[in-house]
Amino acid sequence: MMNIMHPALRRLDLNLLPVFDAIYRHRSVRLAADELAMSTSALSHALSRLRMTLNDPLFYREGHRMCPSVYAAQLAPSIASALKFLNQELTPQPEFEASSSTECLQIAITDFTAFCIFPALMHQLQHNAPGLRFELLYLPHSPALTELLAGEVDLALGFSTPDDVRHPELDEINWFEDEYVVISNKSRTQLTLEDYLAARHLVVTPWNEKRGVLDLQLEQMGYTRQIAIKTPSMLSAPFIVAESDLLMAIPRFAAEKLVPAMDIKIFALPFEIRPFEVKIYSHKRSGKRGATHWLKAVLQLLAQEVNSGR
Repeated sequence: MMNIMHPALRRLDLNLLPVFDAIYRHRSVRLAADELAMSTSALSHALSRLRMTLNDPLFYREGHRMCPSVYAAQLAPSIASALKFLNQELTPQPEFEASSSTECLQIAITDFTAFCIFPALMHQLQHNAPGLRFELLYLPHSPALTELLAGEVDLALGFSTPDDVRHPELDEINWFEDEYVVISNKSRTQLTLEDYLAARHLVVTPWNEKRGVLDLQLEQMGYTRQIAIKTPSMLSAPFIVAESDLLMAIPRFAAEKLVPAMDIKIFALPFEIRPFEVKIYSHKRSGKRGATHWLKAVLQLLAQEVNSGR
């Protein structure tokens, strides 16, 4: 036999519940009708239908007051609570106003994506959206698919890999594209392919991946490199390179930002590889739709400025 969901609700016109609630609170048909913008005859008709459906008189008149029956008194708290909950949940969300918003967005990042985006973003938002807040979260994989689909994060700032597969529920924006370069200590004077393969390397693996895109490319060329250190964080990596003989491949944008702060040199990567891409991922049905749409538009404009200024 077919299982019929909510059999009691299927028999009841839910529009009658506000009628019940108003009569119970006001103890008056006239005052209830005024609150609901109904005529007293229409409200009396609604009450008659409700009595027939629930098979109870619900209210009886004592002088000028409508007094609840025992059954109505039992129902009243649950009906009032349900109506309050539905009213709150079904109220349309207000339009997002960046200048006054205090919304908090959860954003999945790596060290590098935060380094690329947030200095310029926060410089701009301090004027346009000073109350907007962020929680930056490190996640052990890209593009934080599970977390985005579950609504645990609002945006994810990741970088593309050869294994990327587009998910139909996610929007993605190509935010930033850059070439790889190599940084070393100040004593190095040249970097040929032979030099690169003979050196030892530091590799940043934000998701503890076994192999990076450069290792996959070298493997296709028939080479391997000597990896001395793998680390999930970019913070210490350039300092280690500056004080050792290790090499580190890094997007040029980051390398040029680091040069004034430490004793490192930049060399061209001595083999061809596809550009480094930073992407912005979001769920198509984000629970913070107004805020995420606005922020993505800001980020796209910011990407044009960053790329044109390089």
